[in-house]
Amino acid sequence: MPNYKPEGLLIDTPANRQAFHSLSALQEAHASGRILESRAVVCDPDHNLIVDMGAWRGIIPRDEAALGIAEGTTRDIAIISRVNKPVCYRITGFVKASDGTVIPQLSRRAVQQECQDNYIASLVPGDIIDARVTHLESFGCFVDIGCGIPSLIPIDAISISRISHPRDRFSPAQDIRAVVKALEPGGRVSLSHKELLGTWSENAAMFSAGETVAGIVRSVEEYGVFVELSPNLAGLAEPREGVAVGQHASVYIKSLIPEKMKVKLIIVDSFEASWRAQPTRYFLTEGHLNRWRYSPDCSDRLIETVFDGD
Repeated sequence: MPNYKPEGLLIDTPANRQAFHSLSALQEAHASGRILESRAVVCDPDHNLIVDMGAWRGIIPRDEAALGIAEGTTRDIAIISRVNKPVCYRITGFVKASDGTVIPQLSRRAVQQECQDNYIASLVPGDIIDARVTHLESFGCFVDIGCGIPSLIPIDAISISRISHPRDRFSPAQDIRAVVKALEPGGRVSLSHKELLGTWSENAAMFSAGETVAGIVRSVEEYGVFVELSPNLAGLAEPREGVAVGQHASVYIKSLIPEKMKVKLIIVDSFEASWRAQPTRYFLTEGHLNRWRYSPDCSDRLIETVFDGD
């Protein structure tokens, strides 16, 4: 059974590259129904995609470029936006141009339909899956969950620590993990991300009172400054002039209070910096979640996500 991964993960594999070594290799891939990947190089005026296959230029007709195009439920921007990016497809046949050039005929829609039927339709809330970031909007992060099929992680589901925009956490083409939050009508999948970044206790265990550590300023309020220590842990520092959202900071940890899920901080310094935060640490990368509780057992405040049950 094929492994239905986000687009871009297959293109540089030896098996994929081997398919373009000769016409006979392409014909074998056609006969076996293999899923291939190549870079789309042109979207013509009729919104057909032209694909770089080494010595050949394959064509994905408009109606075969994505699920829903033929029915009008998917807009043509889904085709146009694939130019200069990897696309998956199957070879459906070959035609010869008037000059004798062989033009492979391709279908991305067929691969997406198979991915939908054999993989996405089998997902249930709580499943942890692979995803690749495609683009970012103020309200959330769009990802490819398999063969170019899109899904959304709303901004408030990205992490416990609040961010002003998904770009604070992700970048296009980044490979991430996500957890299925819900299955929506029409086969769409709603995702979450924060449940994979650890509980309050797991994150707090990485820090100790008396340490001075790195952080990122996420919010400046009259009563204090919220500084993120990790994506699922932020603390409150006393007000300080000249501090701005997005700045990096060095902060002294006064105390960690699990009963109140609080971290008390003192800002030693805050400054602009060009470097990015450390790569995301996942506490969970595979399997299934029925229930995830962020709150420590000793806390009266309950923050949790229930994936199964009522």
